[in-house]
Amino acid sequence: MFHPQRKTMDLLPLVCLCLLTWSAGTAADHSPPVIKLVVMEGSDAILPCSLGTSSIKEELFDWKRDRQEVFLYDKRDEYNNGRPGQDPQFKGRVFHFPEAVQSGNASIVIRNTQVSDSGTYTCDFPRHQPQRRSRIELLIDPILRNRYPGVKGAAPKPFITTRKTDDGLLLQCEVEGASPQPKVVLKDSAGNILPAKEPQVTERGGSYDVILQAPVTKTDTFTCVVTQEELNHQISADIYALNGEILPSSIFIFKYLLYVNIYSD
Repeated sequence: MFHPQRKTMDLLPLVCLCLLTWSAGTAADHSPPVIKLVVMEGSDAILPCSLGTSSIKEELFDWKRDRQEVFLYDKRDEYNNGRPGQDPQFKGRVFHFPEAVQSGNASIVIRNTQVSDSGTYTCDFPRHQPQRRSRIELLIDPILRNRYPGVKGAAPKPFITTRKTDDGLLLQCEVEGASPQPKVVLKDSAGNILPAKEPQVTERGGSYDVILQAPVTKTDTFTCVVTQEELNHQISADIYALNGEILPSSIFIFKYLLYVNIYSD
């Protein structure tokens, strides 16, 4: 049986304290408050729930989000033991705390949270009288990351080209077929945004092609960063300029290592 990592188990005393407070505050009115949780995308989320008894090993508790089956425990039988019925979105990602069941704790942990995990979760003890329920409003705070091609409209990896000018090099970053219109910037290896010309934007049936140009005069690694905050999408591409010459990354690394080997002897 799966055992959550120790770092997650260390949070259980705090969770239990919240649960005890919830149990005392709702014993009379039976109208549980909504507990609001915000976690960063990709982290683990602990959803608290308790019956407030000494043991729930022989009880049934059922976690749902709307009509989706998130996790069910029934007298030691549960989804992670092969029981059918769990929604595919949560399969292999949701676990309870086996050691905590002895003390009445029905909390669960959702591993590697996704933006789509946001929503209102309910924890029910349908066989208990009076019936007990807790509600958790979970919000997953998204991070900017590469979501192509899984998200519709997400910009593909940009294409960087260059041409020599009298003053040095002109970098050009091209992005095709993005929707909504992305923000495009060119950066040096220190993360500084390069002064660039006004981007050239072409709209085609709701998708956008963007071309951004910036002059460079030094040897460095340059990055084109494409961001669509509406999709929580960010993607980038690098190019290496060595003595005024643009090289693929593999060639640059090879030449660098060769230089180190020759002159370090």
